[in-house]
Amino acid sequence: MDAIDRKIVSELQLNARQKMADLSERVGLSPTPCARRVANLEEDGVITGYSARVDQAKLGLPVTIFVTVELERQSSDALGRFEAAVRQFDEVMECYLMTGSRDILLRVVASDLTCFDRFLEHQLMRVPGIRSTRSSFTLRTMICRNTLPAD
Repeated sequence: MDAIDRKIVSELQLNARQKMADLSERVGLSPTPCARRVANLEEDGVITGYSARVDQAKLGLPVTIFVTVELERQSSDALGRFEAAVRQFDEVMECYLMTGSRDILLRVVASDLTCFDRFLEHQLMRVPGIRSTRSSFTLRTMICRNTLPAD
């Protein structure tokens, strides 16, 4: 990626709905080469998709919970089974394999504590291979960036 590709990525992170003519003007290219570069960035997997950012509270999901999970085993099979199970849960927004004493970190959203309790009891804790979990509830979001540094 060169400086122009990075500028394209930065601009698209700020506004992916902008017209190609506007994007090309912002990055200093004519529309056709700009469109070709965007297509190449998509084809190379640098740009993985486009979506709308949604206010989770206004969607009725104001509660964010970070759940650490310790697995009984850390084999690739056990990790694969856990990942496949957790992919089925819409409440899980992010899932990370971690270093340290906890194997997995989940970011979960819920409408309230009762819904989270139901998710924990009836979904997450029924996944085979979990040794223990710990949940931490966020009080407020202090920083939430939706754009990666591309410069």
